[in-house]
Amino acid sequence: MIKKPELLATAASLEEAAILLNAGADALLIGDDRFGMRLAGHFSLEDTAAVIDMAHAQGCKVYSSLGGLMPNRLLDELPIYVSAIGELGIDGVEFGDPAVLAAVKQEAPGLKLHWNAEMTSTNYATANYWGRKGASRVVLARELNMEEMTEMVPLLEVEAQVQVHGMTNIYHSKRKLVQSYMSHQGRPSDGGSLGKDRGLFLIEAERQDEKFPIYEDENGTHIMSSDDICILEDLHILMEAGVQSLKIEGLLKPIAYNAAVVKAYRKAIDLYAADPESYAFQEEWLDGIKGLQDPERELSFGFFYKEQVF
Repeated sequence: MIKKPELLATAASLEEAAILLNAGADALLIGDDRFGMRLAGHFSLEDTAAVIDMAHAQGCKVYSSLGGLMPNRLLDELPIYVSAIGELGIDGVEFGDPAVLAAVKQEAPGLKLHWNAEMTSTNYATANYWGRKGASRVVLARELNMEEMTEMVPLLEVEAQVQVHGMTNIYHSKRKLVQSYMSHQGRPSDGGSLGKDRGLFLIEAERQDEKFPIYEDENGTHIMSSDDICILEDLHILMEAGVQSLKIEGLLKPIAYNAAVVKAYRKAIDLYAADPESYAFQEEWLDGIKGLQDPERELSFGFFYKEQVF
């Protein structure tokens, strides 16, 4: 039997947190909209405390996302928040901005630091640099392919985390682009939300069968991929390489779908860890996911098998 990688899932609410833990998640990623980026849902300190208690009672972990772009106006609030979640017992934080690293070292030095710089975490030297600054994990860029990931892992001085399922962000701007566009077209906002609940999407003239979800929040405009990563079929390659954390991104997905995904990946991880030599992927493991998959969104390998030039 080998050491199992962590199965990490995002949660949008207390209800979803409980369901994902019961489905087999080892850890949850949550956060506060002020400091996190593209969170599945907003968690107050009270809700954060409830999730931590719930997860720890089951031997699971909770991480807080502090991966947003930090403007000057948040720098006074950041240490207060870090101190608060540290006292609540959060197990670690994701960060991209050094301001978060400094706040954690000052206010909650016992917290694990997971460096998540989105598309710029593409080489082991940069990851190890942040490891020497205090990070214990790197979130590998979604643009890396399978070979680049598996070749990098043995050269890392920190843990590796890889997204294995769900949508990815393909564009971000701090500007409110949708709001600006509507005003330019003479259609000022009707006061309704332009957030995740609105269900907005973009369509390219050349590819009208593909829909790119788009929404705005206090962090700006987010455009998401038109398909969903699903690497369940080749999950064993990442496990064999020694990737320590496998992430399921549940953003803009219903709870039942995310639970089905967690269950499928839980099965694959457990079976591979128990007997790597005889492990074989079974197509029926995908049935629960495909039965709930949005018909307008394909399951794909993302960048896992695409040639990259960096």
